[in-house]
Amino acid sequence: MNAFLLAAVLAAAPTPIQLEEARARSRENTQSLTALLQVAAAEQDVRIARSSLLPQVGFQVGATGVYSGPSRDYNVVPSPEGGYVNIPVDVPAATFADFGLSVSIRQVIYDRSIWARLEQSGAQLESQRGQALEDRDASEQEGIQRFFLLYRTQSTIQVLQANVKRSEEQLERARALFVAGRVGKAEELSAQVNLGNDRIAVVARQSQLAGNQVQLATWLALPGAEEVTAVEPELLRQTPEPVMSLPQALEEARARRPLLVALRERLRAAELQERIAHSGFLPRLSLSVDLQRGGPDADIVFLQPRLQNSVRGGIALSWDLFNGWATTAQQSQARTQSRVAELNLRQAERDLEGQVRQAHATVEAQLVATELAEANRKAAADSLTLASERFNAGVSSTLEVRDAQLKLTQAELTLLENRIDVEIARFALMRAMGTLNPGEAK
Repeated sequence: MNAFLLAAVLAAAPTPIQLEEARARSRENTQSLTALLQVAAAEQDVRIARSSLLPQVGFQVGATGVYSGPSRDYNVVPSPEGGYVNIPVDVPAATFADFGLSVSIRQVIYDRSIWARLEQSGAQLESQRGQALEDRDASEQEGIQRFFLLYRTQSTIQVLQANVKRSEEQLERARALFVAGRVGKAEELSAQVNLGNDRIAVVARQSQLAGNQVQLATWLALPGAEEVTAVEPELLRQTPEPVMSLPQALEEARARRPLLVALRERLRAAELQERIAHSGFLPRLSLSVDLQRGGPDADIVFLQPRLQNSVRGGIALSWDLFNGWATTAQQSQARTQSRVAELNLRQAERDLEGQVRQAHATVEAQLVATELAEANRKAAADSLTLASERFNAGVSSTLEVRDAQLKLTQAELTLLENRIDVEIARFALMRAMGTLNPGEAK
């Protein structure tokens, strides 16, 4: 029986999730894997572009049968009397067979557009890799936020439970003082109502806790019904470190942000499209070789390699001298797209600087707010101690103790939220700089 109880307890225990585990799983969830699959597709595009530079070898074998029914032809011959006459000739039905085997080889010698497309596919691959890193960073940041949201709810419940314990102690003191005749019954009833309200506040947070657990579990590709718990990160037990300077943060962002890498490669791909369009003005040179075997006898065609052979080779130069100015229009269109890509890159750089500046300011503000919240918590704790001593001495009421108790609870919650917000803001700054996973980004 004890073994069954232990198994049931272990089965019902929530799955602990560390912060680093949440970060790692967020980089391997559905959104991240989709981005990696898009990179794999871009890699195949490079192979497809490269295939045009390699020899194109084709093989064909076939047999053809022809049946010709009876027919009448006419031969035109000179007439002894002068002129020409038609002599009918009856042709009986006949059956013909033809067998063939051929190997063809095509090789591009010069085509500037193929080389430009190959280089363009490489740029598009690098752009997709940068976008994949950007998507995985976004996924990781979302996982971090969901982790801290769950941890915030868990810690809030713990703070509220501590407040319930203080209310229970206050109720016991009020009852003891009432029994001793030092306070009235109203003080005991007031303390009992306060305790009930505090317990209701704890219960109300339980549904929010379940929602936060579901959000984190599904984002980490865990079953939605699985109960998870956020383990207190080690960094929350430490004094928050000061943030780096804004110029240093901007420099890191310009060098490491994957989005900028993706946009720069898109600009390069757009510029290569201009070269592809310009190649329409240039000639193309190709080589072809064809080996053919054919005849009406299958044995000769397929079993006697010395017979029925023919080889044809040639070099072809093609040049579109005039195509209705289509090449000029394509070149102008590519130039426009290149300009659009450049404008998008410049705007993204400005937006990035704004994101870094805002995230940097948020971290600085949260650090200051955390220091103030810590001072408030200490003052609120001293105030509750003083109010409790005055109540025990019979010189204050439950209302005064309750006010001090609520202020302490609010100060603890404020400190908790600000301390968590410091780390969320710090991770947001890392995300803006592209340093959530610096080795991968590099």
